Amino acid sequence: MELVPRVLRLTGEGAFEVLAAAKKLEAAGKHIVHLEIGQPDFPTPDHIVEAGVKALRDGYVKYAPPAGIPALRGAIAEYLLDRGVKTTAENVVVTPGGKSALFSTLVALVHEETDVLLPNIGFPAYEAITRFLGADPVFYALDPARGFTVTADELRAKVTRDTRVLILNSPHNPTGGAIPKRDLEEIAEFAQQRNLMVVTDEIYSGLQYDGCFSSIHALPGMAERTAIVDGFSKSYAMTGWRLGYAVLPTQVVDPVVTLATNTFSCTATFVQHAGVAALTGPQSCIREMRAEYSKRGRFVTTLLNTIPGIRCEMPRGAFYAFPDVRELLERAGKTVEELAHDLLHEHGVACLAGTAFGSAGEGYFRLSYANSPANIALGLERIQHMVAQLPAVAA
Repeated sequence: MELVPRVLRLTGEGAFEVLAAAKKLEAAGKHIVHLEIGQPDFPTPDHIVEAGVKALRDGYVKYAPPAGIPALRGAIAEYLLDRGVKTTAENVVVTPGGKSALFSTLVALVHEETDVLLPNIGFPAYEAITRFLGADPVFYALDPARGFTVTADELRAKVTRDTRVLILNSPHNPTGGAIPKRDLEEIAEFAQQRNLMVVTDEIYSGLQYDGCFSSIHALPGMAERTAIVDGFSKSYAMTGWRLGYAVLPTQVVDPVVTLATNTFSCTATFVQHAGVAALTGPQSCIREMRAEYSKRGRFVTTLLNTIPGIRCEMPRGAFYAFPDVRELLERAGKTVEELAHDLLHEHGVACLAGTAFGSAGEGYFRLSYANSPANIALGLERIQHMVAQLPAVAA
């Protein structure tokens, strides 16, 4: 059997690969501290669970419209008003998870043999889907000195005459960076000048620590050229429920709905009813999780910065630290992948090499602090122990 070349352009995701390796070690009896997977350790809030259970008992187990049930599409449009996003239920397409929303949106927007501006470092699906669709990724850099964010000047330096789509992610995975509103305004002007479609991944919007998230969709002239990709996994601790959505310009909606019809048919109906409860019910769960992640972020970065050879900036959102470990690599004479391997197999801490998110991640780890404070403290203690065993810097 000869596989179609395009499917070979897809890549795996480091978090799941490291999780599988960690689970294998656990099965063999080794204790592992999990700092690799971006999954909230909080339970799904009770009122959301109860709504899902009630929907099951009430018989909401049949097919739903491919675009989503009207109640959820309307609730999403209403919910987004808090971001300044003015849209309608008809512009919302509900999907089984944020990745489905991302994939469907890019299928509709990315032409073959064109260029897509995307971050290096960034969520690996951006590059994988771009290559799968026969387009070429053009990477823009994130500036560590600016909290791992991008400016319009950086985009101007990288855009090509064949660029049609720009992908943004803020708050950012894997760094926790968040684009300031002034920079976002300049990026919006740039996108309009270059006639670019913008796909903005806002999955961590509810977890920006200052609570002041800005969407590029809300800026003047951007609604008709912006697609929002979002979901319930992070802000509502609903990873396994698989519930996401895309907010699309009107002319893109029908093609994405047709794609949904031909791929997943619809998103589970009872899960959509749980989503309505999430958006229309108490939002204190988000505020509480956001406050706790902010607290953990300060704890993690403070401790990391006490370890010789590690430097780490405080994230502005999400639940990831992205420490600079280049000095450790020099001391160990290893790549970041090799050091992450040693950390897992010899010290029992699962984390990701920064290169899981692109070549610019060389010299960095990604640590997820979506874990209990006790486990986080144990993981940092083990990292400190590993560092103490490395050779000293040569004089």
